[in-house]
Order: sequence, then structure tokens, then C-alpha cells
Amino acid sequence: MDEHHSSGEDGDMIESSNGKDLVSTEGSSDMEPYVGMDFDSEEAAKVFYDAYATRMGFIMRVDAFRRSMRDGKVVWRRLVCNKEGFRKLRPKRSENRKPRAITREGCKAMIVVKKEKTGKWVVTRFVKEHNHPLVVTPANGRRSVLLSQTPDEKDEKIRELTAELQRERKRSAAFQEQLDMVLRDMEDHSHHLSRNIDDMVQSVREIESKRLALSHS
Repeated sequence: MDEHHSSGEDGDMIESSNGKDLVSTEGSSDMEPYVGMDFDSEEAAKVFYDAYATRMGFIMRVDAFRRSMRDGKVVWRRLVCNKEGFRKLRPKRSENRKPRAITREGCKAMIVVKKEKTGKWVVTRFVKEHNHPLVVTPANGRRSVLLSQTPDEKDEKIRELTAELQRERKRSAAFQEQLDMVLRDMEDHSHHLSRNIDDMVQSVREIESKRLALSHS
């Protein structure tokens, strides 16, 4: 299986499921992840861990994934705290530029989910401990999260939302292309029927003309 990294501080790609399935465990909104916990889909695992992160006071980031060598589909995913890892050092653009806030602190908190042959996504690893303070956001205050984030966190969230927007645009373009193909097929079929009708009308006229000619001879 090939391993890749999702969008984050370094601007890599995000991949996501269709987002239609829910966590398979009923009443799991207040549960803590555990090894062996299963979900109906990859997206369900993301939804659960994101809700858990919000409740505990950290921000989830979609991290590495692996693809099946057989069909190329994602079969393994790591979801981490947004303070996981360390920011890569980059050349300074300007001496007068204000240094960016440090948001990566090497936090190890994560869950890893793997798709089993049954189709379920199962937690194979769970690291609970964080190496930084957690800030719990009130249940009704999720909309204000962006306002309370540091510039780096806002940039990261913007990149994630931009990637999501690009995915949705691609899906929309694909649907539009399919619709155009259907419309073209309908138009071709309509033209074909029109030609057949014209041929039939012409044939009727020729037969009628021959009948009239014979009746007057």
C-alpha cells in the first residue's frame, strides 16, 4: 500500500469519502475512541474523531493515508491533532516580516483506522495524550473557532476548505459532463427520429403520387 499525507501545514492533498454514512455505534457522540471501535465508512470515522476533538479541546487534522495496491482506493487513514509534527523551516522572505506563530508542537495524539474485508473501518491505534494544553470550545461556539485560531491555524483551515471546494467543483464538473452527454444522446436520438419521420413522409408522398398517376392512366 502507498502512503500519502493529507493537507496540512505543508500544503499536501486531502482525500475524503462521500460523507453520507454515520458512525455505526449508536449514541457514540460522548464516547472515547478505542482500539477495535468500528465505523461504517472512513468519513464516519472522521466525523466521530472531529466531534471528539471539539469536545476535548483540540482541532483534528486529516493526515496520512494508504491506498490498496489492487484498486487504488484508500484503505488506511491517520487522523491527528493539528499540533502534530513540526513546521518545516523555510527561507526567510523578508527581515521585516513578522515571524509566524508556532502551531506544530510534535503532539502524538491520533487515531488510525483501517478498512477491513467486511467493509467496516476499524480503529487500530489510539493515542490519547497531548503534549499541550487543551482548550474546550462550548457546544454552541463551534462557529467562533476560526475567530479564536492563530494565523497559522486559520491558514491551515483555509487550505483545507479550499481543497474541499476544489473537490466539490470537480464533482460538479463531472456531473455536468454526464448531463451534457445525456443531453447530446437525446438530441442525436431526436435527430434520428426526425430523419426517420421525414423519410416516412417522403415515402408516403411518393406512393400517393404513384397511386394518383395510375388512377388517371
